[in-house]
Amino acid sequence: MAISTEESNLRICVVLGGRNFIGKSLVSQLLKSNNWIIRIADSDPLLNLDLNEQDSLLSHAISSNQASYFQVDVRDKSQIKRVIDGSEVVFHIDPTNSISENTHQQYMLTVQGTKNVISACRECKVKRLIYNSSADVVFDGKQDICNGDESLPYPIKFVDIFSDFKAQAESLVLHANTTNGLLTCALRPSSPFGPGDTHLIPFIVDSAKSSLTKLILGNGTNMCDFTYVDNIAHAHVCAEEALRSAVTSVAGRAFFITNLEPMKYWDFSSLILEGLGYQRAVIRLPARLVQVIPVIVHYFPQTMIHVLSRTRTFNSSQAQNHIGYSPIVSLKEGATLTVPAFSQLAEGSLRGQSKAEKLLGSGRGGRVLLWRDEKETFTYFLTLALLSNWFFLPERTFISSVAKILLAVTAVLYGLGRLPSPMFGLIVRRINPSHFQIPEATVKDLTISLASAWNWWMRTLRSFAQGDDWSTFFKVTVSLYLLKLLLSLSISTVFSLVLVFAFTAFFVYEQYEDEIDRVAKVSFMAIKSIMGLVMRRLPAPIISILDKYQILCSDEGAISRNDWKR
Repeated sequence: MAISTEESNLRICVVLGGRNFIGKSLVSQLLKSNNWIIRIADSDPLLNLDLNEQDSLLSHAISSNQASYFQVDVRDKSQIKRVIDGSEVVFHIDPTNSISENTHQQYMLTVQGTKNVISACRECKVKRLIYNSSADVVFDGKQDICNGDESLPYPIKFVDIFSDFKAQAESLVLHANTTNGLLTCALRPSSPFGPGDTHLIPFIVDSAKSSLTKLILGNGTNMCDFTYVDNIAHAHVCAEEALRSAVTSVAGRAFFITNLEPMKYWDFSSLILEGLGYQRAVIRLPARLVQVIPVIVHYFPQTMIHVLSRTRTFNSSQAQNHIGYSPIVSLKEGATLTVPAFSQLAEGSLRGQSKAEKLLGSGRGGRVLLWRDEKETFTYFLTLALLSNWFFLPERTFISSVAKILLAVTAVLYGLGRLPSPMFGLIVRRINPSHFQIPEATVKDLTISLASAWNWWMRTLRSFAQGDDWSTFFKVTVSLYLLKLLLSLSISTVFSLVLVFAFTAFFVYEQYEDEIDRVAKVSFMAIKSIMGLVMRRLPAPIISILDKYQILCSDEGAISRNDWKR
């Protein structure tokens, strides 16, 4: 059933997917042109405006009936027809890079949904259909694409299943073009980004939080075309105008859309991360080596490794010449507008304390062992490694090693004190006397900490001696066994193991906290089950004695020790 509108010069258009990342920007630009009555269609039951949309062009358009919202499931053609009936043009913008774990559902939304849109447009006599595709429809993940144009064919094997589905949907739209009926075209934006992005920017930030963004996959020189979201929306408006003007070189064709400013992927990543307070990537790893490192492969799937290490740049001259496209927002300006929109993802904004942080504290020790600053951590690690090598050199005692270090430190300090302040045009900085003073509060806190630790050990030892806690017994037993193993090794080996463990264990635990906790829980349950099985197989007299002992140790036990002994 057609939706009635007031008599006016405004034309009716439909934006399918009008509440997703690109759809919002397109709706905004269509409203600014003031030439359209816009029907916004998406899968949500109701139109929920964001905080920044409460008093916006969209909210006013809704109030004035220039814009309206419809819930649509593209898998149901009848719902599509209800919305597009009476419209001139349909912008079909399914979620870009929104991969569902359910492959069948993703196929139905992307491919079957596009079939339904095409069929509905034909039945409702819609004049123009513009599909938002992706530049990834020509990328196989194995070969670089340098300044690729529209002559590139679809690959035999796609980088992922979603790109395959997008290519199928794009092909359906282009083949649906008819001279006297429905005119169609497809746009292929490359690496969309901007406020509201749910894929590229969150992926970059998530990798930064896991510290893996500090790894550059490949040689770090791979180029990429990034496209600001408003430029993509502008390209859709240009394509509609070209189709409406009956430009024959547009109908039935696909066009690459970029910012016309190719940039190294890792430079763009650093531009975003530094704006959010994260460190830029500095460590380069060959892509082939990365593929066999389990920790990295766990976080970066094989397809993602290909994407991050390959060049992907595209030629947008066809879009410039035939649909009149030209970016309206530069890449630098787009990045500047994007960063504030993701302030909630900035360094330290939402990151709760991990268990490793709670254990180590927020002081320098915690920062170093959790690799918050790679340079600082590596400096400490290298220093400790050199000191361990110094102390455990053959034919050198511990006392002689300490004496030599103190002698070297004394010589350096005395030498700095004797040097003139300006020397050869350089300023010799003096060591402030405060560096050699320990504040009273620090001494007091250290004393309290030592006393508290001593009291804790005494309470634990007393509980252990009284046999009140089986858990303490097993902890002490395991600790002593580990100590026995360590004492069987040389001191240098023990120190090396402790050093490596300290600088890796906490960092790894923080990255895989949930997985490690899950394994520990399963192991604990398995041990508990084994202990239960052993207890059930013990002779009855021993079980009776253990039951009496358990009652004795419980808070509500009514049997005294003397009664139990009798």
